[in-house]
Amino acid sequence: MGARRFDPARLDVAGLAAEGATLSGQWLAAELPRWLAMQSPPPDAEPAPVHWSARGELRHASGHAPQPWLHLRVDATAWPTCQRCLRPFSQPLALERALRFVATEAQAEALDADSDDDVLALAPPPDLQTLVEDELLLAWPLVPRHAQCTAPAHRAGDAAAPAAGPFEALGALKPRPSGH
Repeated sequence: MGARRFDPARLDVAGLAAEGATLSGQWLAAELPRWLAMQSPPPDAEPAPVHWSARGELRHASGHAPQPWLHLRVDATAWPTCQRCLRPFSQPLALERALRFVATEAQAEALDADSDDDVLALAPPPDLQTLVEDELLLAWPLVPRHAQCTAPAHRAGDAAAPAAGPFEALGALKPRPSGH
């Protein structure tokens, strides 16, 4: 009897966990529309594919039935826009998540509120592609910036320099009296 085939679009997490099986693959950025929409690569660069693997595990807890877990690993390259110089840059992302699965959505909600673990429901079967995309969106940098940004520094009195605050900006607009 051969190894069971698992469908990432309707993942049987309990079956994957019972077998301790691993799935892996890659998706093009174009196959992850929300992820693609966040990218801003330069014209000569194309968003790289997203590489992923998912491994099932049954964890045994005393007094409880074994619980299915999904260990997710995702490697991708993000193309955010630097918030200082407004130029795109590449940033590698490597994510590892352990997700606990329970029978129903109600159980997941109750456990998720009291647990440090991410808890999801087995039904309906999760779409692994959506799950990977969700994790990528959660890992997007809050304020993307180059590690060593080469944005030009503004000097005091420079006409192109932004004012320190709203009142300074208004003061810059006020005509100055001549001869004083």
